[in-house]
Amino acid sequence: MAEPATLGFRPGRSIPHRLDARFKLVSLAMINIALLRADFSSLAALTALLLAAIGHMGVPFRSMAREMRYFAFLLLLVFAARTISTPGATLISAAGMAVTQEGVAAGVLVCWRLACVVFAGIIFIAATRPSEVRGAVIWILAPIPGVPERRAGTMLSLLVRFVPMILDQARETMDAQRARCIECRKNPVFRLTALAVALLRRIFEDADRLIVAMEARCYNEERTGPAYRATRLDWAALFGTAAVCGGVVLRSW
Repeated sequence: MAEPATLGFRPGRSIPHRLDARFKLVSLAMINIALLRADFSSLAALTALLLAAIGHMGVPFRSMAREMRYFAFLLLLVFAARTISTPGATLISAAGMAVTQEGVAAGVLVCWRLACVVFAGIIFIAATRPSEVRGAVIWILAPIPGVPERRAGTMLSLLVRFVPMILDQARETMDAQRARCIECRKNPVFRLTALAVALLRRIFEDADRLIVAMEARCYNEERTGPAYRATRLDWAALFGTAAVCGGVVLRSW
C-alpha cells in the first residue's frame, strides 16, 4: 500500500484534524507573523511545538525529510547569500567575498524561520481537506468588497491538491529517467532540461484532464460550501495560539 504524501491531506483524528478549517487558517496566519518576529529562543520553543504537532498527527519524519530535501538546498543558498552580504566581523575572506559573524547568525535565523513556516504549512495541509480550504478562504474573504472570494478559494484548494501530485510526478519522472541511465550523462544542464520538460508535460496533461473533468461535472463557483460550527476546542486552540504568538511578538519588541 502506497504511503500518503507528506505534503498532502492525511486522514486522522488528531487535534489539528478536528479543528475548524477557518480557525486553522487564522492560526496559521498568526504563527507565520510570529515566526517573522521570533528570536532564537522563541524559535526553539515554536519549533518544538510544531514538531510535536507533526508527530502527534502521525506524519513520518523520514518521508518529510525526503520530500523537503530540495527545500533544504534552497535554504542553503539563502544561508550562503546572507553570510556574504551582511557586514560585520570577518570570519573567512576569499575571492573578494567575506563571510561575517553577523552574516552567519542572520543566515541561521532566516533559514530557521523559513523552515518553521514550512512546518506550520505541513500541519495545515496534512490536517485540512482541499474542500475545507476552499470553504475557509471563501468565508474569510467574503466580507472584503471587490475580492472574488469563490475564485480565490477554488484556486487555493487546487494548489493544495496539486502540490503532492507534482511531487509524486517528479519522483516518478526521476525514477523513469534513472532507469534509462539519464543520470549517467555528465552534462547537468541536459539532465535538468530532460527532467523539467518531462515533468512540465505531465503537469499540463493532468491540468487538462482536471479541466475536462470539472466541465463534465458542470462545475461552477456557486456550489454550496461546507457547514461550519465552532466548538470549544476550536476557540481554545485559537486563543492558545494567539497567546503564544502574542508573547513571541511582544518579546521581540
